[in-house]
Amino acid sequence: MQALLGEEFADFLHYYNSANFRGLRVNTLKCTVDKLNAALPFELKPTPFCPDGYYIPDDVTSLGNHPLHHAGAFYMQEPSATSAVEMLGVQRGDYVLDLCAAPGGKSTQIGAKLGGTGLLWSNEIVKSRANILLSNIERMGIANAVVSNCHPEQLCSQLAGQFDRVLVDAPCSGEGMFRKNAEAQTEWSVEHVKSCAERQLHILNSAKQALRGGGVMVYSTCTFSQEENEGVITEFLAENPDFVLEDAQVSFGRPAMEYARRIFPMDGGEGHFAARLKKLSESPSVHSPYIAAPSMDKQLAAAFDFYDSLFINRPFGGNLTIKNNKIIILTQNYISTRLNVLRAGIVLGEVVKNRIEPHHSAFAAAKPKQCRRVVDFPSDSEQIKAYLHGEEIAVPNDIKGYTAVCADGVTVGFGKASNGRLKNKYPKGLRTLK
Repeated sequence: MQALLGEEFADFLHYYNSANFRGLRVNTLKCTVDKLNAALPFELKPTPFCPDGYYIPDDVTSLGNHPLHHAGAFYMQEPSATSAVEMLGVQRGDYVLDLCAAPGGKSTQIGAKLGGTGLLWSNEIVKSRANILLSNIERMGIANAVVSNCHPEQLCSQLAGQFDRVLVDAPCSGEGMFRKNAEAQTEWSVEHVKSCAERQLHILNSAKQALRGGGVMVYSTCTFSQEENEGVITEFLAENPDFVLEDAQVSFGRPAMEYARRIFPMDGGEGHFAARLKKLSESPSVHSPYIAAPSMDKQLAAAFDFYDSLFINRPFGGNLTIKNNKIIILTQNYISTRLNVLRAGIVLGEVVKNRIEPHHSAFAAAKPKQCRRVVDFPSDSEQIKAYLHGEEIAVPNDIKGYTAVCADGVTVGFGKASNGRLKNKYPKGLRTLK
């Protein structure tokens, strides 16, 4: 670090031994900054890394239990971790691949930028982490996502040339997180750094296959290691003359390799590196909307009727399919493959005997105005606390049937209303403890 930073090394040590940076990112799919500011007991102070990122004061605790966190109004995210997606330059309508996506901070940031358009494909090679990724995609209300559990080489070869933008947030030695993660310190060795660099280059060479001509790929790590950062990019460019390093037009952090960016603690966040690469060969971005196989048997007709009984104007489109008794609404831009997909789009409900039970993911992705029936409580109310704990709550007598439950106008989940009571349907695994 002394060789890397020179005269700034003392400044680096000062910040490195100071308090950790903590942050959150407002999920603009479900909430506004003003609404979140009004609900939280502290003032949101912007970070330099993305327009929706904010610092959290050191003394704030248990923010993950806040009703608006349950509702997906914000994502707890280390401030500089938002930098890579900002450099990716996502535009509405893009097809975006997040190749190493768990736990989901960057994927859900991409999802917010897409605003329900285009396609987000989020992949994680480790199954347990892929399930965490899926849970966060669901909580943040992203309906146009595909979540897969695949090896990068397998996925990218099958999806060759399909994506306008690809993010490779590569597994690394984690030097930038040493002060927050003691385990990363104990795992560090020169050999580990070298093996990480080899793996990162292999992942990048897999990822390039998925990118269309003229597309953009961002490579990022949370390490200071030059071998894993500048070294990997230099070798990749030498092996791939059809790629160039491109200016991402950002001002945070500091330059590296002319157009890449480095972030040190004295820049306002934990250690990060990101480089934006462009594929020179041009090919148009042409994607045909995916239409589920037409079938209007009685079961599917009943599924559409059920859809209309819960939501207004079919807000997630009409690509309904039934698989393993689950009614799935595929995103319009779904790409059909034989890959190990955990979920594509959202689950509307599940067929149980002769009835359909709604699924949490459909309500988590819905805005209150899209739901047939809604109850809305202040985020600091006893009612929403009781709901998140799994209790029945009182509702107006005129509300009957499956009903969206909101906190400060942000959908948290649903319940079933009858005779002035709401039977709780919030998933048991998400409920709070008293």
